Amino acid sequence: MTTLQNRPNTALLVLDVQNGVVAGAHARDAIVANVRSLVEKARRERVPVVWVQHVDEQLARGSDDCRIVSELTPGDAEPLVEKRYGDSFEDTTLEAVLSSLGVGLLVVAGAQTDACIRSTLHGALVRGYDATLVGDAHTTEDQTACGAPPPDQVIAHTNLYWAHQTAPGRTAGSVRTSDVTFGGAPHSS
Repeated sequence: MTTLQNRPNTALLVLDVQNGVVAGAHARDAIVANVRSLVEKARRERVPVVWVQHVDEQLARGSDDCRIVSELTPGDAEPLVEKRYGDSFEDTTLEAVLSSLGVGLLVVAGAQTDACIRSTLHGALVRGYDATLVGDAHTTEDQTACGAPPPDQVIAHTNLYWAHQTAPGRTAGSVRTSDVTFGGAPHSS
């Protein structure tokens, strides 16, 4: 259904599952395990896995904090896109990578729910992509001291509103890891 021309393929987009991003994240181990399951399934089904890695002053390139967590290893042929902003499309090579792969549907997992996940989902939808959020494969840290709801509520709310997101000619949705199908329109759960 994507509005992008000649883009029938699906890709798994793994955002910012880096040591310094998920160290204090809600349900870190369960989320990383679900992301790992998605990566393995995508590889088995020959679906591209595209990795996104945030790089800035706190997450300096080459530092331990910037590295993808040890439980996940990007494949040599899998694209790795560096970003500096919440929206993974903003001032990066992501669009060129996805275009070269013929991708019009993104299955999104990673961190942080209330920042880069939300920004990238919206960025994808407004650029013409179909975008499915894997509801039990994204996380965030506790920001209650700053006035935010607890992380489990941030995650639940994001899953709820993304399950009902719409745009002309595009689809959105939220599914569980066990219900991910790499191909076709997303179905909300």
